[in-house]
Amino acid sequence: MHKLKYILLLVINMLAINVLMAQQVPIFTDYAKSYAVINPGYYGLSEGVNAMGIYRNQWTGFKDDVTGEVVSPITFLASADLPIKVLRGGVGLSLMKDQLGFENNVALNLGYSYHLDLGSGTLGLGLAFSFNNRSADFSKAKPLNDNDPVIPSGDQSDMLVDFNFGLFYSVPETFYVALSTTSLMETKGKALDAKSSSSASFVGDRTFYLAAGYEYQFFNPKFMLNPSMLVLSDIASTQFNVSARMWYNNKISFGVNYRYQESVDLLVGFIIKGVQINYAYDINTMGLKLAGSHEVTVSYFFKLDMDRSPRIYRSIRYL
Repeated sequence: MHKLKYILLLVINMLAINVLMAQQVPIFTDYAKSYAVINPGYYGLSEGVNAMGIYRNQWTGFKDDVTGEVVSPITFLASADLPIKVLRGGVGLSLMKDQLGFENNVALNLGYSYHLDLGSGTLGLGLAFSFNNRSADFSKAKPLNDNDPVIPSGDQSDMLVDFNFGLFYSVPETFYVALSTTSLMETKGKALDAKSSSSASFVGDRTFYLAAGYEYQFFNPKFMLNPSMLVLSDIASTQFNVSARMWYNNKISFGVNYRYQESVDLLVGFIIKGVQINYAYDINTMGLKLAGSHEVTVSYFFKLDMDRSPRIYRSIRYL
C-alpha cells in the first residue's frame, strides 16, 4: 500500500470485477468539523451561522515509484449551515474536492434538517442531496500489460446523484450523539469506456457513521475537556477514532486522536477574534514508512438571536 503501483493494481483488480469503488467521504482528523458532510441532521443545531474550511495533505511527500511525482492524497472541504426559524430547522451545504492518485472527486451536498425539541436537547433529522463528480485519468495507470482491454482509456468522468441521511441529538455544552449514512442509494454510473471489454463504472460507496462527544467542565472554569469518538463503516471495513481535547480559558486547546491501526494524531487550536484555527498532525503507525499527514481547519461562528429558549451558552467552539 505504501507504493503507488500497489494502489494501481488494486484499482485494476476492482475494474476486473466490473466496478470502480472508493470511499466517497475522506476521514478528517478534526472530524467534529466535518459533520456538515457526513450528517445532514447537524445543520442549524448551533443556532447560528457556522462556516468552516479544512485542508488535509495525507502522507506528505508520497511519491509514485514509476514517475517520481508527488501523489499525496489532498482534500479540501468548505461548509456552512444555519438555522431557519420559519422552516423549524436548518439548512446547510458543503463542497469537497478529494484527489487521490489519478482519481478526482468533487462533491456538493445541499440539505435540510428538521429540529425537534427532545428533553433538554434538540434532535435534528436531516436529508441532503449529494452531487459527486468523479473522474479518473486512466492514461496515468501503469498496468502490467499494455493495452489491457479491461482498463478504460484516457480521462473518464461521471456525475453521481445520491442522498445522505442523518440523526443528530445535541444537548448544548453537555453531549451529542449522531448516526448517519452517506450515499444511501449507492448510485451506479454509466459504463466508463465503450471500447473496454469490461462494464466498469463509478459507484457510490454507502458508509455508516456513529459519532458522540461530551463536554466535561472542571471545577476550575478555565479548563474544559472534550472527549469524542467517530466510527465509520462500509460493512467491508470499519474505522474507529477516539479523541480528547483540553481547552484553556475558551481560547487555546491541545489534544490527541487515535485512529485504530493507522495513526496517533496531535491536535492544537486557538480562537482569536471569533475565528477558530485548528491544526492536526498524524503520526503513522501502520509500519509502512509513510510520512505524516497535515490538516488545517479554519472556522467561524456567528450567533443568531433565535428567541427559542432562555438557554445560556458559554462558548462557541462546541459543535
